Amino acid sequence: MANSSNGNAKRVRSTADVELKDRLVAVQRVTKVTKGGRTFSFAAIVVVGNEKGIVGYGLGKAREVTDAVTKGIEDAKKNLIKVAIHKGTIPHQQYGKFGGSEVFIKPAAAGTGVIAGGAMRAVLESVGIKDVLAKSMGSSNPHNVVKSTMNALIQLRDARTIAAQRNIEIDRVYNG
Repeated sequence: MANSSNGNAKRVRSTADVELKDRLVAVQRVTKVTKGGRTFSFAAIVVVGNEKGIVGYGLGKAREVTDAVTKGIEDAKKNLIKVAIHKGTIPHQQYGKFGGSEVFIKPAAAGTGVIAGGAMRAVLESVGIKDVLAKSMGSSNPHNVVKSTMNALIQLRDARTIAAQRNIEIDRVYNG
């Protein structure tokens, strides 16, 4: 997953106390041609989240779709992060990039809803964001869109984090 050493996002250590809901983003059928014929396998990308600021993604590969989804869920639980959410939306606009995919997410007024496409929508709804404007640019490959969306979410910072980093009061973050 993306590097979160800059202190913006926090990795979630244990999943025992967190109630996670999973969303299947995409399933790919992969065909391997061998001397004995064709061998089919499946790759599933899954997003899990508690809809209260915790989200993760995972990739599972297996001969059966259900096994691939199960492996994807287990992988996603290992990659959980905590995201800053402010009044049902995000604190500020942010770009995210991974591979050929770029995403742009922007806070929206209450009641707007999640304006995003496919793979981005799954990530944003799983994290618990209710109002956001989002645009996916470049590659529409669901793997890269999910990773670039996670990259953008990792970079989000709330006012408390910024105040702590600058050693100032929270009021000064808003009012200068």
